[in-house]
Amino acid sequence: MSGNLDFKDYRREGRLFTHRAIFAGVLVVLLLGGIVGRMVYLQVVDHEHFTTLAQDNRVKLIPLPPTRGLIYDRKNRLLALNRPAFNLEIIPEMAPDLDASLAELEQLIEIPPADKERFYRLKRQKRRFESIPIKLDITQEEAALFAVNRYKFPGISIQARLTRTYPLKHLMAHVVGYVGRVSIKDLQSIDASNYAGTTYIGKTGVEKSYEDILHGRVGLQQVEVNALGKTVRVLEETPPEPGRSLRLHLDLDLQRVALDALGDGNGAVVAIDPKTGGVLAMVSKPGFDANPFVEGISAKAYKALQEDHDKPLFNRALQGAYPPGSTIKPFMALAGLELDYLDLKEKIYCPGFFQLPGHDHKYRDWKKSGHGPMDVDAAITQSCDVFFYQLAHEIGIDKLQQYLKEFRFGEKTGIDLIGERTGIRPSREWKRKRFKQVWFPGETVIIGIGQGAFETTPLQLAAATAAIANGGRYHEPRLVEEIVDESTGAALPSGGKEYIIPVKNPDHWDEIRQSMIHVIEGQRGTARHLQNEHYRIAGKTGTAQVFTVKQDEEYDEETVPEKMRDHALFIAYAPVEDPRIAVAVIVENGGHGGATAAPVAKQVMDAWLLGADGKNAGSILTEGEAE
Repeated sequence: MSGNLDFKDYRREGRLFTHRAIFAGVLVVLLLGGIVGRMVYLQVVDHEHFTTLAQDNRVKLIPLPPTRGLIYDRKNRLLALNRPAFNLEIIPEMAPDLDASLAELEQLIEIPPADKERFYRLKRQKRRFESIPIKLDITQEEAALFAVNRYKFPGISIQARLTRTYPLKHLMAHVVGYVGRVSIKDLQSIDASNYAGTTYIGKTGVEKSYEDILHGRVGLQQVEVNALGKTVRVLEETPPEPGRSLRLHLDLDLQRVALDALGDGNGAVVAIDPKTGGVLAMVSKPGFDANPFVEGISAKAYKALQEDHDKPLFNRALQGAYPPGSTIKPFMALAGLELDYLDLKEKIYCPGFFQLPGHDHKYRDWKKSGHGPMDVDAAITQSCDVFFYQLAHEIGIDKLQQYLKEFRFGEKTGIDLIGERTGIRPSREWKRKRFKQVWFPGETVIIGIGQGAFETTPLQLAAATAAIANGGRYHEPRLVEEIVDESTGAALPSGGKEYIIPVKNPDHWDEIRQSMIHVIEGQRGTARHLQNEHYRIAGKTGTAQVFTVKQDEEYDEETVPEKMRDHALFIAYAPVEDPRIAVAVIVENGGHGGATAAPVAKQVMDAWLLGADGKNAGSILTEGEAE
């Protein structure tokens, strides 16, 4: 045989094949184990998580905002209501290229920079599936233009909403307040989940103070959507709980009378029902239209309101702090009687000025020639300053400020409004904390006539006057009379607390009230021109200095700039036999209280007690005579 023969090593090849088969088998087993392990993880370990993700691909939760409660006056006339509006809104997770969509949207509809800024702020705070407004209350033209181009804007839609409106504008702005867009700051202090889908929240007035009641509870709708995000069907729905409505003690007609009575002057009027503490009227002039704040007032318009020298945004009735002037004298006299510094028959001689022992400075009376001998009744009736200079000096600031606290001077009255100012009830401690200075006797002297650092609000004066009318029963002022469930008609009373101002001798109330009657009915009463045949009034005039007149100078109203003239004040209640209204009036820079503020109060009392046509006059006289 020629050549070489090649022989295969079948045994070696068999071993190699076996090794490869084993390796492949192990690899297959490992891969199958990995797949099985992953399946176990997906189907068992993390089943709930991935089930939720899968469900979210086809099911969406849509918040259903509640209908905001309404606000009525005592005669069921609407002061704040809801009207239908159309908003342009975006669901971020359904808008693939949000910035591009917004840029194109602005080619169709004008979107102010402030609206865009607010949208992006809210976008950072809310969840991606929540609808966020980009423009509120769009016009019919804008709605039609967007509807034609709707296919270009995924995730953007027009939503029908209810928006707040205030039909009475300036007349009720300070009392009712207004709602505004929910801000980042708001979201930090509220239950954000309950405001899902809600655009507005109370910002001032009753709207803010009763926000929890007016707002209601949000509902939820679970819907099935297709790949384009369009709703296919509703799977489940929890309806929203509408907010409850409010019925106020306030009377719209009386509010209008009080505002008109102020005429061209700025100031405040507060009228209270002495029997309940219900606020019948609360006027701050000038006012403002609250409606622009609902949709978001422009920076230019808001700046104009802020820079207006008449300060229309400032609620003078609730936050205005003014020297009470001579309106404090009835309270001072009561303090003197109760603290045993006065006797009803005691007389103090008024030469036209008062001097502290050992001092040359003269604290002058408004009547240069003096009033002569003055007892308590005459001092209140004729508003003698010297009488109360001496009384305040004798009582001393420590006891005096403590007694005035009983009438809530320097304290919040407890009214159901947020933002009430306390005013200032001066004391040694107050001055030491604020100025790091000691208290001087001369400061006590001028506190006796409601001047110096003493400051009260019109609301405080009205509530304190009502307490005198009540013989010491102090009712916390209340704006809201009832909380109403519109669906059932059920009404829940909303009452404030009642306090009894303690006195050692109840007859002292009668003495003070009688002196206030003489202010109107006495021959030398400072408001005797208010006396009328229909009902009897008890009151007290007041004039508060805006600046201090030097010792050797005289106050000449004709030469003083208008903004530096004295404030005019007046407090009163009527009818004296059965008080049904207590009023406090301040007319800024109005001069004398008897000439300027008292007629304002008279118009308010006439409107409440006699009606617009005076038909009730006879019945009021009859009630008084019968008692």
